[in-house]
Amino acid sequence: MGQIDGFIKFPRHGAVARPPEVRRGDFRELYQEQTDSELAEQGARCMDCGIPYCQTDTGCPVDNLIPEWNDLVYHGQWYEALGRLHETNNFPEFTGWLCPAPCESACTLDLVENAPVTIKNIERNIIERGFDEGWVEPVAPAPDTGLSVAVVGSGPAGLAAAQQMARWGHAVTVLEKADRIGGLLRYGIPDFKMAKFRIDRRMEQMEAEGVTLRTGVNVGEDITAEELRARYDAVILSGGAEVPRDHDVPGRDLEGVHYAMPFLTQQNRINAGDSIAEDERISAEGKHVVIIGGGDTGADCVGTSIRQGAASVNQINIHPEPPEERSDKTPWPEWPYKRMDSTSHDEGCERLWKVYIKTFEGDESGHVRKAHAVKVKSAQRRPDGSRELIEEPDGDFVLDADLVLLAIGFAGPHTNPLLEGLGVELDKRGNATADPATRMTSVPGVFSAGDMYRGASLIVWAIQDGREAAEGAHRYLMKQRVAQRLKVTAD
Repeated sequence: MGQIDGFIKFPRHGAVARPPEVRRGDFRELYQEQTDSELAEQGARCMDCGIPYCQTDTGCPVDNLIPEWNDLVYHGQWYEALGRLHETNNFPEFTGWLCPAPCESACTLDLVENAPVTIKNIERNIIERGFDEGWVEPVAPAPDTGLSVAVVGSGPAGLAAAQQMARWGHAVTVLEKADRIGGLLRYGIPDFKMAKFRIDRRMEQMEAEGVTLRTGVNVGEDITAEELRARYDAVILSGGAEVPRDHDVPGRDLEGVHYAMPFLTQQNRINAGDSIAEDERISAEGKHVVIIGGGDTGADCVGTSIRQGAASVNQINIHPEPPEERSDKTPWPEWPYKRMDSTSHDEGCERLWKVYIKTFEGDESGHVRKAHAVKVKSAQRRPDGSRELIEEPDGDFVLDADLVLLAIGFAGPHTNPLLEGLGVELDKRGNATADPATRMTSVPGVFSAGDMYRGASLIVWAIQDGREAAEGAHRYLMKQRVAQRLKVTAD
């Protein structure tokens, strides 16, 4: 604890975003740089608590050594802080830019004065300093084990698993169906939240450590499940939960009603220099946009629509508006039930709460033009997943809607030849179930990580899942090798 009275002396001062009127015109990242002295003051606010809930599963799933690197930043020991950060987190740049920071909600200062330490911002600055100074270098792997591992999917779970396995001496191949590495990090996250060169520079490190990255490979089709098992000694499934939830109401099939991910993916591809055919292009330019879903993906659609030049943007949430401060329903250090505002919301949109879209109306050409909505008293889910709506009397109204984006979450992984061919057990949502202790599925030698294991969740959980799946796979492979040697000796 570098400064005993730091949490009293210094007010919370987080990262400062570029002004909305400026950032609306481009896809550059949001935040402006801070000085070392500003960051040191924020590090000094850390109380070095006897029980640092910021490090627990309630706060940080990867168990980041937060009080330690806060103190090191306060003392200007940035290189040492980077070392502490990498001890538990393979990719602090991903969490530093994108994580919603449950660690801050679990900070003791969030309990006392609703002004937690700016943990996420300090983390981001540590890793960016590390790259700027050339401190992030390839790590020499352990001696070659002679064993091979296939990692299916290149999101944060798969990449974390791959890096760990390579450093333990295994020959690791990451198989990605898209044309670039990164999964939803690459194509589902807008550039204004994280520039994609941050993925590329980390991939350079991983390739230098011996990881083979293969794109354009649809495992289950280009490589069958049988071929995968024959080529590799272990398989880690980290393909994500990509099946979007639908909004099955009259008019759903009209042109102009799309899932959120194709919309976001197209813009990321354009930013990367790709061309999108005109008849496939999903654009908000000059349109009245209605976004169904109040989460992070919906907010990403808000920011992207505004940058594309939308005429208006309405974001629909079926739930009541949460309180601005932590609710008693979720006492500290739990993740708080309160309204979560995105930087995109500051850029110009209407947020509508307790609203349900009942139908879409189109024009003569079959293109959506209106969204018929109703205000609801409640919208409880039935056991079968359907909604039991109680509408407000005279609560019907109509929204202009030239573009509708469905951002209401993900149902689970795609059912595909890979999962069927491997024969792994799936839960009712289609996730590849696994032993929580080893992350091994019902099929020996096949492991599950990330959203394919737990359902759609946070990047920080994906990284932790990848690390745990790697540990389970490594232990499995070492036991198999010992068993084989004992058999040879006995023979």
